[in-house]
Amino acid sequence: MLKICLIGAGSTVFAQSILGDVLSNPALQNATISLFDIDETRLSTSYVVANRIGQTLGLKSLKVEATMDRRAALQDADFVILMMQVGGYKPATVTDFEVPDSFGLNQTIGDTLGIGGIFRGLRTIPVLFDICRDMEEVCPDATLLQYVNPMAINCWAIKEKFPHIKTVGLCHSVQETSHQLAELLGENPADLSYLCAGINHVAFYLKFGKVLPGGEFEDLYPRLKAIAQHGPIPDDDRVRFDLLKRVGHFVTESSVHFSEYNSWFLKRGRQDLLDQYNLRIREYLYRCEDQIAEWHQLRRDLEGDAPLEVEQSNEYAAGIIRSLTTGENGQIYGNVPNRGLIENLPDDAVVEVPCHVDRNGIQPTRIGRIPDHLASIMQLSINVQRQTVAAAVTAKREHIYHAAMLDPHTAAELSLDEIWSLVDRLIEAHGNWLPAYR
Repeated sequence: MLKICLIGAGSTVFAQSILGDVLSNPALQNATISLFDIDETRLSTSYVVANRIGQTLGLKSLKVEATMDRRAALQDADFVILMMQVGGYKPATVTDFEVPDSFGLNQTIGDTLGIGGIFRGLRTIPVLFDICRDMEEVCPDATLLQYVNPMAINCWAIKEKFPHIKTVGLCHSVQETSHQLAELLGENPADLSYLCAGINHVAFYLKFGKVLPGGEFEDLYPRLKAIAQHGPIPDDDRVRFDLLKRVGHFVTESSVHFSEYNSWFLKRGRQDLLDQYNLRIREYLYRCEDQIAEWHQLRRDLEGDAPLEVEQSNEYAAGIIRSLTTGENGQIYGNVPNRGLIENLPDDAVVEVPCHVDRNGIQPTRIGRIPDHLASIMQLSINVQRQTVAAAVTAKREHIYHAAMLDPHTAAELSLDEIWSLVDRLIEAHGNWLPAYR
């Protein structure tokens, strides 16, 4: 029997999406669902959610396990799905914002790059390594589906330390952005045809169009560029449409995310830029509060008699499991080691490219060379990713300083002395959430 293990299953709302996708597929309905979390209350809620999904779908033989013993959860798993947030909203994520705030360094999301992304990676990677060690012993043939941010940093670290673990990093930015653009253009997302490549959250659509009834390809970029020039631009997407005007391609990650991967949009004392681009500082903290409220509402709903709706999401996990299990052809956008897939990005970087999936595994597509100016934008992030991974793998403190000094937004706002002090303060503030650095 197929066994699917969710690590961090207390992320109930996300777990509900993944399990709804998995259990809606007839080929996967006989799977054993194994749930693990370190929070007993959240774990019990997710256990109820999993069983309620089974009830909604009429799965009378569904087997759901919930345990706070990670090795037991992983034992003999075929697929391991990572969805945890190490350190939680409080204290870790709040620390990622409050300490930089005291230096005048403001962030919007802070989970992928920037000083917040660096420290989220540093406290997450040791946990990932522990999980991979367990996998080597109790489920060595399992496929690891890695959803945890900072995506590229985490996947790069796993590649360095555990190259034999079958893993792919997964995000919804490519497919979600394509649906947003289809809605903006009044098109059916099912008719879209596109090619996207780069690194997670800094990937660009190299081609973006639709397939006409006769099979011809219609380029939709001219219509997108007309919106960039003449409007109306969606209020929540001013950054990406401005970038489209300047680099000729549309980036996959949201405007509020992309605004902090560079030095162009967030500047101390520049409220005019925040207004111009409709950006809110500390956006992620507001979102976390909303997600916590959503979890509490979900828990209250479970105590009532209302049926639990099962909806399909745009996440890739269920499709990957189906294709690897049944051999049915599938395509995803996955985060994998570059190794020449994109010629003008470093071989050791983790890139996001289309991947074919079937019984033979997850097979990335070779892209070749992408426009040099796009590769240069991606390199800004890759520099930080490499140094963060080096810090995690070697336990050398110097690499944390180097990662921070190379971060475009941090370097644009702070002096080198301030960057060194900020890193020291964050290491102290995180305490036992970080390993010792020498």
